[in-house]
Amino acid sequence: MKNFTNKNILITGAGSGIGRSLAIKFAEMGATLILTDNNLNGLVASHEKILSITAQCSYYHVDVSDYPAMQELSSAVFEKHGDIDVLINNAGVNLMDQFVDGNLDDFHWLMNINFWGVVNGVKIFLPSLLRQPEAHIINVSSIFGIMSIPGQAAYNSSKFAVKGFTEALKMELAGTKVKVSSVHPGGVKTEIANNARVGSTTLASRDKLIKEFNKLTYTTADKAAMDIIKGIQRDKRRIMIGWDARIADVIVRLFPSHYEDLMGLEKRYKKLKK
Repeated sequence: MKNFTNKNILITGAGSGIGRSLAIKFAEMGATLILTDNNLNGLVASHEKILSITAQCSYYHVDVSDYPAMQELSSAVFEKHGDIDVLINNAGVNLMDQFVDGNLDDFHWLMNINFWGVVNGVKIFLPSLLRQPEAHIINVSSIFGIMSIPGQAAYNSSKFAVKGFTEALKMELAGTKVKVSSVHPGGVKTEIANNARVGSTTLASRDKLIKEFNKLTYTTADKAAMDIIKGIQRDKRRIMIGWDARIADVIVRLFPSHYEDLMGLEKRYKKLKK
């Protein structure tokens, strides 16, 4: 898909970060935006920013992990906009915790949003996408859907699951007009770390964990958004965001059995425990 003029683009997690930046970029390209988020204040703020560019924008307060609510969303979207052309499953949360004695309720909470939110979006909107002459599904995974780090077992699990689901979906939809891509951002300057849920059993303070996480953010949300848009235009199977993600991807491919040693992941984690 090269041209986004008059295309109906639905973005989950559009209340901040990459989702908001994508909405702004697509609006500047003449698209009609359908924005969703579970954070109503952020969602309204994103909508107001889009209205300064185009009137072709609507927003819906919805939790992507709630399947019935997503069904209601689809009914409202189809009634107002008709079929959609691009689905961007971007909504996501983070959990910083040790698995060994962490809370499984927190693990389920994250998986319900990060993984099942993606599945729900695809399941509900795929029939609409298949009716279009051309369409695209973007599922946002992470570099942590390619490599794992300690203290992020739930997040790693969700993003690996998104990657696997997306690759299977791409093969199943081969021969249709629906293209499928997974996005793997490295460190992007968003609020995901600041808004992360930190388990009560973690051995480092919340502030220390967030500070360490934010040290590794090298790419702006605006740059990430443009890379995703270019990836759609080029029909890329995997869209890597940031030089850190591209380097990490190469290291994991070359040294799959001991990349954690080469990257010092275990040593860094031990320091956080002190």
